[in-house]
Amino acid sequence: QVQLVESGGGSVQAGGSLTLSCAVSGYDISTYCMGWFRQAPGKDREGVATIDSIGILSYADSVKGRFSISKDNAKITLYLQMSSLKPEDTAMYYCAAAEQGLCHYSDYDSGRNLDYWGQGTQVTVSS
Repeated sequence: QVQLVESGGGSVQAGGSLTLSCAVSGYDISTYCMGWFRQAPGKDREGVATIDSIGILSYADSVKGRFSISKDNAKITLYLQMSSLKPEDTAMYYCAAAEQGLCHYSDYDSGRNLDYWGQGTQVTVSS
């Protein structure tokens, strides 16, 4: 049974930083694609970042240069380092996994490569 459990969300002021973690069980993060998407109230799901099976990273234009996705295969954990946070980054952030090796952040916008996801962690950025 695949389980994804996010943590690390919170409330910060604009310009601040947070690091989200996603603890994974029942899934081989070294073989398949993983990533993060977010959803704000009243808005569509938005892909944020992905890391595929060969380590290729992709980022939404809105977070490029500010967010960094990484994973620790030994700890079976996915991370999202977020810096220079803006109020428009406020959303529930979800960790996602797919049973294939290649992916792109834009897949999440259309609901692709969303075989598994967690319960989410809230990020609130105040101005």
